[in-house]
Amino acid sequence: MLLHYAISNFQSFLQRTEVNLCVNQRVTQTDWIAEQDDLRISKVMGVLGPNGAGKTALLKPIAFLGWFFSSSFLQTQPGSEIPVYPHLANPDQPIEIECTFSAVGSIWKYKLCCTPQRVLEESLYRKETSFRYVFSRKWEESKNQYTVKQQDFGLDEGKAMEARSNVSLIAWAAQYGVPLALNLAKPFIFSNIGFTGRIQANDFSMLEAATKFQHDEQLKAQMERLLCSWDLGLSGVDLREIEVAPNPLTPDIKQKFYMPYGRHSSHGKEFILPFVLESNGTKSALSLLSYLLAALAKGGLAVIDEFESDLHPHMLDAVLGLFASPNTNPNNAQLLFTSHSIEVLNTLNKAQIMLVEKDENCESQALRLDQILGVRGDISLYNKYMAGAFGAVPNL
Repeated sequence: MLLHYAISNFQSFLQRTEVNLCVNQRVTQTDWIAEQDDLRISKVMGVLGPNGAGKTALLKPIAFLGWFFSSSFLQTQPGSEIPVYPHLANPDQPIEIECTFSAVGSIWKYKLCCTPQRVLEESLYRKETSFRYVFSRKWEESKNQYTVKQQDFGLDEGKAMEARSNVSLIAWAAQYGVPLALNLAKPFIFSNIGFTGRIQANDFSMLEAATKFQHDEQLKAQMERLLCSWDLGLSGVDLREIEVAPNPLTPDIKQKFYMPYGRHSSHGKEFILPFVLESNGTKSALSLLSYLLAALAKGGLAVIDEFESDLHPHMLDAVLGLFASPNTNPNNAQLLFTSHSIEVLNTLNKAQIMLVEKDENCESQALRLDQILGVRGDISLYNKYMAGAFGAVPNL
């Protein structure tokens, strides 16, 4: 589970900004909160604020780390840039990302200091009585090489020194079969956020989602049951194999995907409709479930930008409820999301909301709602927010 993360000089967040999913004993115990050892961890965190405030930028570091741990070795070429961007007013200073999470029976702290050109420092710590380093890696400019230290990591010293400057040492070590690295490099973050922002829900993303479901019968059954129960007019979902050219510049190069078809009943007859003709809300729900159900199945983290996109506000409770219910979330999966739908304030508590604003210098700030002085737990968060009491609303 994700416990905490912090960023500095990351896109519009110039100053150190923290997102903490741990809550204290004063927060009422509900199904929204998981307990691990002596920690109480929120399963859901919503990020609210006006357009352009930096909501997506606040989620990007976690989506990036999921990629950096698992895919940076395979999806970068020697010399290519790391897909992170400093604040435009501070381009010559490094980006810093730090996160604390639980995995494979321990609590870990990971720190990264980098520029788009290279990793400057990278370290991983395991919590015992205190945090003890597992590896540390530092770029020595004078020597034009890295200094790497290890304690019980298990990567060959020579291979560690050869790690590319644009690759996490975790992803690098996983390629050489290091057991801990293999565990940490397993995909555990499922996100609709790419390097440049939200991956738009379109017909191709719908095909990708359907193809994922085709390869997992259990998730496919869950998807079909939920879509049919959400009053979308569906009585079933079929997946049929098709060939598509993903790149219009190379129309002769085709790949196999699966097209979803919705089953509809009317006057005692059943009709089959390709999903390209379904509503945007139905298509978005299918794409959204491809991330959420994968996270729920593995006890992972879903990082979703514009969570409510094309969905009716009344559906938000049902979707969020998937993470609260022990029946649908037995492995304590988590959801970190942005939204413009203020109705989530009627569902979540003040420790599960981050508010984001941007000042006149184009610097973003984020604050957890329960850190705002005077916000009581017995008030209507929705009414107070709509009245502008918390800030983080458009100034029109």
